[in-house]
Amino acid sequence: MGLSDLPLFLALATAMGLSIFLSLPIVYSRRAQGRWAVGLNAGAIGILLFLLADIFSDVSPILYPSGYVANLGYSVAFAVGFLLAFVGLGLVDNLPRSTALRGSTDAPAPALGSVQRTAFIIALGIGLQNLTEGLVFGANWTAGTVGILAVVFVGFFLQNVTEGFPIASPFLGTNEPRAVSRMAALFLVGGLPTILGGIIGYFWSSALFLVVFDALAMGAITYVVLPMLRVAFRPLATKELSIRRDRIVYLGVLVGFVVGFAVNAL
Repeated sequence: MGLSDLPLFLALATAMGLSIFLSLPIVYSRRAQGRWAVGLNAGAIGILLFLLADIFSDVSPILYPSGYVANLGYSVAFAVGFLLAFVGLGLVDNLPRSTALRGSTDAPAPALGSVQRTAFIIALGIGLQNLTEGLVFGANWTAGTVGILAVVFVGFFLQNVTEGFPIASPFLGTNEPRAVSRMAALFLVGGLPTILGGIIGYFWSSALFLVVFDALAMGAITYVVLPMLRVAFRPLATKELSIRRDRIVYLGVLVGFVVGFAVNAL
């Protein structure tokens, strides 16, 4: 395959990256409140947990090329990338905030300091993961592996559709305004790296590049999932309400993980 097929490649990569917008109708549904909001938030956590497992399964053959013996250089690069994302986001998230950036005091506490900032960090983590997906798509395209390409395209397309929910989850069940322009910008942060990664992978690919960006993605997603879990299980007014909410969260996390697994297996 040569440069003559570049327009088709870009069209498919763009379709993969922007498929994240297909989740907008549900994000803006009137039902995305109350118990539905709790369930969708839990589903978002499940999807993020699946993404962590999925990213590591993709990078593990590079980290462990001969079974259980790790490649020292790639392992160090992975550890540095993970810590860089996790610690770096922690530092950024704890920077002083103006009152205008804080969520409404009447709204439930978001996973991190600010609803907008939480959503941006989730979008950034998903964007880093989608960058590596684009790299894989681009590398397979130039290799001419048509059968694998079809599987990769369908799998990444469907997976990107589900990634809108984690990005929108900090807004669900709150009084925080959900302007379409703001949500679209967040979705672009999560989706556009697929196209960028595809272009890079089309012209050049590197195992070290994949390792570093997978590590950054895992560090970012781990940073945001931990406080999301803490908020999801925070005590409510009564024990009965907490138990009822916990059941919804357990089910939502399971459904989100299964949905992530199912679309990735197609």
